[in-house]
Amino acid sequence: MRTQEVLCPTDFSATAAHALNYAVEMANLYHVDIRLLHVVSPARSAHCYGVAVDTPATLEQQLAEFVETKMQSLQLQMQQGLAAGLKVKCIVRHGDASEEILAESADAGMIVIASHGSCGLVDFLKHHVSQDVVRLAKCPVLVVK
Repeated sequence: MRTQEVLCPTDFSATAAHALNYAVEMANLYHVDIRLLHVVSPARSAHCYGVAVDTPATLEQQLAEFVETKMQSLQLQMQQGLAAGLKVKCIVRHGDASEEILAESADAGMIVIASHGSCGLVDFLKHHVSQDVVRLAKCPVLVVK
């Protein structure tokens, strides 16, 4: 852990924002950098349920711009809490969230992940990415509520 980065996946939820604070604490404790990861999941169905508001390319561009803006904002926010000399690296991947987090964690010293990002019926019906990560990761995982 003392030579490897802290991996902190985010879905931009309030719970994930809370986990970022723990990632900063762990990075400062072990004096290591942070890798901030966001995974853009593939669309499960046609955009807007087949109602064309914008072209799919336009929607994808808007999503990419949103993700870029959010990641830069989080990077600045986290950097302020880090000790001198430590850095936050931003990574955006595309694919299944669990698979991409696990792939990115191959050389991480620790993963700090939110317990869940959604709530209500959607939360009840879908699998939890954090559960997959805890079960399959090869490094320690801190799950933050």
